[in-house]
Amino acid sequence: MRAMADLAPTGPDQFDAESFLSTLTTKPGVYQMLDHAGNFLYVGKARNLKNRVSSYFRAAGLASKTMALVAKIADVQITVTNSETEALLLEQSLIKKERPPYNIVLRDDKSYPYIYLTDHTEYPRLTFHRGSKRKTGRYFGPFPSASAVRESLNILQKLFRIRPCEDSFFKNRSRPCLQYQIQRCSGPCVGHIEPQEYKEDVDLAILFLEGSSNQVLSVFRQKMDTAAERLEFERAAKFRDQMRQLRKVQEQQYVHASVGDVDIFAVVQESGVYCVQALFMRDGRMLGQRTWFPKNELALDEAEFLGAFLSQYYLGGMERDIPKSIIASVSNDEMDLLAQTLAQRVERRVEITSSVRGQRARWLKLAADNATYAVNTFIADKRNVYARFVSLQDNLGLDDVPKRMECFDISHTMGEATVASCVVFDSNGPLKSDYRRFNIEGVTAGDDYGAMEQALRRRYTRLKQGEGLLPDLLIIDGGIGQMTQAKKVLAELQVEDVVLLGIAKGPTRRPGLEKFYLESGEIQIPPQGDAAHLLQHIRDEAHRFAITGHRQRRQKQRRASELEDIPGVGPKRRRELLTHFGGLAALKGASIEEMAKVPGISRKLAEEVYGTLHVQ
Repeated sequence: MRAMADLAPTGPDQFDAESFLSTLTTKPGVYQMLDHAGNFLYVGKARNLKNRVSSYFRAAGLASKTMALVAKIADVQITVTNSETEALLLEQSLIKKERPPYNIVLRDDKSYPYIYLTDHTEYPRLTFHRGSKRKTGRYFGPFPSASAVRESLNILQKLFRIRPCEDSFFKNRSRPCLQYQIQRCSGPCVGHIEPQEYKEDVDLAILFLEGSSNQVLSVFRQKMDTAAERLEFERAAKFRDQMRQLRKVQEQQYVHASVGDVDIFAVVQESGVYCVQALFMRDGRMLGQRTWFPKNELALDEAEFLGAFLSQYYLGGMERDIPKSIIASVSNDEMDLLAQTLAQRVERRVEITSSVRGQRARWLKLAADNATYAVNTFIADKRNVYARFVSLQDNLGLDDVPKRMECFDISHTMGEATVASCVVFDSNGPLKSDYRRFNIEGVTAGDDYGAMEQALRRRYTRLKQGEGLLPDLLIIDGGIGQMTQAKKVLAELQVEDVVLLGIAKGPTRRPGLEKFYLESGEIQIPPQGDAAHLLQHIRDEAHRFAITGHRQRRQKQRRASELEDIPGVGPKRRRELLTHFGGLAALKGASIEEMAKVPGISRKLAEEVYGTLHVQ
C-alpha cells in the first residue's frame, strides 16, 4: 500500500510539515525524503510513522546535520507496511537502489568468493568461485576477499595436491603440467595417482576446510607410521613434510576455536572518520577480514551507525552468507529487529549480541584493534592529510594552504593539576617532535581562561624570541571566551599573520556537531568534509595530549606524602608519625593531643600537622 500525502500549497521552496504530519498514519512503514528535483535525500523505517517523521520537524533537540537535511526536504513519500520487519526489508532495498546521500550506503557490489569443490566421480577439482551457487558440488566460505581464497587454495594445494585445472585442460594432457613439477598437484591427468588415493586426499581437504585440522594431522601421522613400517621411506617423508606444513598453518591460524560460525563487526570513530572492521569465522577458522569507511552524514551514535550498516550489509540486495551468530561491538534495540528478520530469511535462529566472553571476546577485541589501526592509518595517509589541508584553506578562505597548525587544550580535574597542551600539525600530519605541555601555576583552580592565557603567553613569548616557528593557523579548543584570551595574548606579544580559529563542542559533545569561529564570527564548515575531519583530528590529538599530561602530573602529586611540605617535619619525624598511627589515614583521624604524644613531635608541631591535614 503506497500513500502520497497531499501537501498544502506553501510556495515552491517550503515544505508544509504541519499539514503533512496531520494526515500521517501511526502504522509501520517507510518514509522517503526528497529534494526539489525529486532526488532521494534519506530513506528511513518506523514502527510508528507519525511519531518518527514528526521528530524531524521539532525545533528543539535536533542535531545540526539533521537540520541541514530537513532544510532540503521538498516532499516526503510514505509506504505503509504490515509490520516493522517488512519496513526494514523495504528500507534496505530502497537504500541499495537509490543510494540517498544521508543514509549509510554500503558500496559493495561484488558477491563474496568461495572455494568450490566439483562433484566429479574420480578426480574432483578445487577452485575459486564467485557468483550464484547453481552448480552441483560443495562450496566453502564465504571468504571476505579474493586474496583470502587464493591464500587458502595455495595452502590446500601444498597439503593435499588437489587439481585446480579446467576440465578441458585436464582431459588433454599427455604429460603432467608445471603444478605437478612444483608438487602442487598429484598428476591425476596422467594416472600418477589412483582414484581411491586421490579421494582420500579430497576427504582430508574437506576436513581441513571444515576446521578439523587436528583430525587431518592425526591421519597424516598414521599414514607416515604405516609407510615407515613398510619401509616406504620416501612416502613417509612426504607425509612428514605435509605434517610440518599443516603445523605451520595451524600456528598462523592462531585465531581459531573448535567450533564457530560467526561474523564479528567492530566500529571505531576517530576525528570524524568512521571505520567498520569485520572478521569472518567459519567452523572455528578465521577466513579473513574486511574494512569499510562509510560516511555518517547524520552524526548517528556508534550503535545506530553500526545497526544501519549491518542492515544494509545483510539486507541491501546482495546475497550474503548469514551465520548463526553475529557479534557487534555496540548494540541497541534495532539489532533485535534485524536478528528476527534474518532468522525469517534463513528459517533458523540468528543471534546478534555484543555481550561475549572467552574466545568470542578475543575475536571482538581483535576486530576493534584492527579497526583502530585501520582508521589511524587512513587518517595518517599523507594523501588524505594534504587533501584536508586544501579543503581547510577553501573553507576558511585563506590565500594559501596552511603549512603549520597549532592547537591548544586545557585538562584538569576540579582544578587540580592543570595542564595545557600544544600539538602541531604540518602537511604530513602530526609533528610530535614539536608538541609541548605546560604545567599551569598561579591560576585560580578551574579557571580555564586564565590557564589558556598563561599557556599561550609562555608558548608565543618563546616563539617571538626565535625558539621555534610561528603557525599559520592557531586553533583553540573553546568558544568565544577562549578566543578572546588568545586574541589578547597575540596582540600584546605583537604576533601577526596568524589566523585564529575556535572550536566549540556541540550540545551533545558528539563529533560532527562542533561550531567553528574565526575572529569575524561563526563560520559554517561541512561536518562530513575533509576540513572538519582535519580540525576534529587536531582537536582530539590536543585533548589526548593534555589529558595524558594531566594524569601524569596528578599521579605524581598524589604519590608525594602530604607531610612533606610541613616545616619542621623531616623524614625521621614523618616516619615516626606514620609508624605510630599505622598510616596516613589513621594519622588524619588523630587529635592534636594524640599527635603530641609521638616522640619528637611538640604541641606546636602537632598543631601544624593537624592544620595541614585538615585544611578546608
